[in-house]
Amino acid sequence: MFVLIASLVFCLLCFALTRLPATVPLSRKVLAGLLLGGLFGLGLQLGWGADDAGVQQTLEWVNIIGGGYVSLLKVVMMPLVFTSILSAINKLEQAQSLGKISAVLIGSMLTLVMIAGVVGMTITHLSGLTAALQQSMSTIDSAQTLPALLLSLVPTNFAADMAGSRGLSVIGVVIFTVLAGVALLQLKAEHPQAGARAAVAIDTLQLWVMKMVRVVIALTPYGVMALIARVVAHYPLSEILSLLGFILVCYVAILAMFAVHMVILLLIGQNPLHYLREVWGVLTFAFISRSSAASIPLSIETQQRLGVPSSIANFAASFGANLGQNGCAGIYPAMMVAMIAPMLGINPFDPLFLLTLLPVIALGSIGVAGVGGGGTFAALIVLSTLNFPIALVGVMIAIEPLVDMGRTALNVNGSIMAAMITKRLLGKQPLAQAEPPQTQAAS
Repeated sequence: MFVLIASLVFCLLCFALTRLPATVPLSRKVLAGLLLGGLFGLGLQLGWGADDAGVQQTLEWVNIIGGGYVSLLKVVMMPLVFTSILSAINKLEQAQSLGKISAVLIGSMLTLVMIAGVVGMTITHLSGLTAALQQSMSTIDSAQTLPALLLSLVPTNFAADMAGSRGLSVIGVVIFTVLAGVALLQLKAEHPQAGARAAVAIDTLQLWVMKMVRVVIALTPYGVMALIARVVAHYPLSEILSLLGFILVCYVAILAMFAVHMVILLLIGQNPLHYLREVWGVLTFAFISRSSAASIPLSIETQQRLGVPSSIANFAASFGANLGQNGCAGIYPAMMVAMIAPMLGINPFDPLFLLTLLPVIALGSIGVAGVGGGGTFAALIVLSTLNFPIALVGVMIAIEPLVDMGRTALNVNGSIMAAMITKRLLGKQPLAQAEPPQTQAAS
């Protein structure tokens, strides 16, 4: 009876969201869903507790909406990446433009992740947090070597990558799509008639996929409400209180990097307040879902509303799911290094050590899976490369979900920031959107 009543209450909250006027922007509907879901989850947590059997059964029913929404985003993610990037390349006049965009974008991402590493180390050092109290000998598999990681980026089975069969599937699809796009440009140059037919087919397919994406994005308020309800009701307060110091330092470092992003926006002539209003929805989803990969459709839509041309937005969102993640691959491994280095008699701010660490962080950020737990693998890569002990990573897995939410939001914001920087450096103007009225309505 409890499960039935609680589920009906949640259904009523969903119905309340449907009654919001059509003129209300999607971002405000997402905020409303966030607040309603948070209150629902808090009521379950305070009234019955996270371990109550009725609460757990209720969350399973609620997760049909939350998990279903995430699954729908994932199912349109790969077709969106493929068609959007191919369509963007189709609009380029020459392959040199593609190489320039990719180089500047990847360079921006790797620079931002190194800055994030410095921020993470600085905040950890100022907090006085060390590994002295973390003497657990938890074991965890060592990370693969950097050469093996770089080799794993190259796709071997396009169909398998389209199905998302591995953590690096997004990068595999991007590489294959770039290959197909370069071939398309050559086809248009050498066989204009055939190239024109292929270009029309690609643009039509991209419009079709974007229609599907917008249908799914319209469900965001309901998905966010279900996801936040599960997050708030699921984690016992005892878990949050354990290792509370590390959690707080993590979030201070994350907020500090967000502040760095805002300063960069000012330097490139952008309004941070306008930017924050536009990215609120995608950052909220990234925070709750803990998935940079699942955030790709929302990220592309957000970047285009910010005036980023599709030729940059599609690459930034796709690459950002597995490369240059400011939170998982920048701040988190750097915090581990800052905690462990003093125990080994190493000054983490020694210039020579930094010259070693920062390139390792940049290279280690290549290929980090865009799903929950990516920070653990990034930390393993960095610590293993530096020949540091990795036991601390195993200890921190206990609170991984709690810090991973903030890290994922920062990851997605980092990819959007890289797109904004690339747009500024290349002086790009937004390409004509195929359907501006619908895009504007979605915002």
